[in-house]
Amino acid sequence: MNDVISLSKDEARKLILHHQGLFAVSRGTGVKATLDRIQHLGYVQIDSIAVVERAHHHILWSRNRHYRSQHLQQLLEQRSIFEYWGHAAAYLPMTDYRFSLPRMQHYHHGASHWFDKNPKLATEVLARIKAEGPLKASDFASADNKSSPWWGWSSTKQALEQLFHEGKLMVARRDGMQKVYDLCERILPEVVNLTPPTETEYGRYIITRFLRHQGLGSKEHFTYLMREAKTAIYAGLDSMLEDDELQQVKIGEEMFYTLPDALDCLNRPLKQGLKILSPFDNLLIQRQRAQRFFDFDYQLECYLPESKRRYGYFSLPLLWRGRLVARANIKAVRKSSVLQVSEVYLGDVGPRARSNFLAALEEALVEFAQFNGCETVSMTSMQLIEG
Repeated sequence: MNDVISLSKDEARKLILHHQGLFAVSRGTGVKATLDRIQHLGYVQIDSIAVVERAHHHILWSRNRHYRSQHLQQLLEQRSIFEYWGHAAAYLPMTDYRFSLPRMQHYHHGASHWFDKNPKLATEVLARIKAEGPLKASDFASADNKSSPWWGWSSTKQALEQLFHEGKLMVARRDGMQKVYDLCERILPEVVNLTPPTETEYGRYIITRFLRHQGLGSKEHFTYLMREAKTAIYAGLDSMLEDDELQQVKIGEEMFYTLPDALDCLNRPLKQGLKILSPFDNLLIQRQRAQRFFDFDYQLECYLPESKRRYGYFSLPLLWRGRLVARANIKAVRKSSVLQVSEVYLGDVGPRARSNFLAALEEALVEFAQFNGCETVSMTSMQLIEG
């Protein structure tokens, strides 16, 4: 077993940011470059909130300024990516499809997805798609298809989602944000490996995927929102440690793991630019992890009642000089083609650095406006708020 290496928190942040690829030089301008980013990250979370450009586009653009929103649709049509579950709804590389099979089997063998199963309705839904081709939930609308308390989902939508999670249906495409479902056999390429991984193989995959884009992690990080995979992850961890495929790293009194060659990046400088991140960005989707390494206490407040919001409906984290230092309320007003900046909450930006920070933010906002299809940036009513 490799000796334990001690790292400072600054070194840990540098390791994480190098692996995130947020400041990597773009190696291409087309669809292939987008696929490379998805393969590196392992998944890109999908979200429907459109205060600014949606999360799945924002995450990819943050890592490649040549990214275009049509790339995802092209990759879906090419069957290079598929939609399933990362820690939430996500786009994943088709080459990783077999590693979604354990989760699908988990649901197929009895687990329900948020709501009770309805086998009779599921059979009817499956038969109709088999006969008619790809369909979305609204294609099943009828007088007796009543909504449930779960996001107003109809009973048919629930059945479609259960079949999707069981791996009997896939998302062929989206019409807007509506899923269009079809049979897996009509979507999966013939070359896709459908052999379920062993428990240890599955665990090794989850750990390796995480470390490839996060740099270092703990048992808790590997198992985040993957309760059904804990046994596999622990088996994979034991196997990788036994084979010297992991390097143990100590930060303070806490133990973490990284890949053996990962520490080489600490010898490379880290770019110091400013990034406007999505709340769903892979860098900080584990909020406690962001708190641990970046001292950034972040909560997405759109899910809170307005009276309980401190920073606003959809504040965007700001990464600058290797730190998550602030957050901003930014909105793309598409009718007038204006990107509005209302509040910027200055967390870890000292008074001496403020002018440099604001200059970097202004430059980043110009690019962000272009990405959001806006012609101008409005900062006239912007408030700078401490905290």
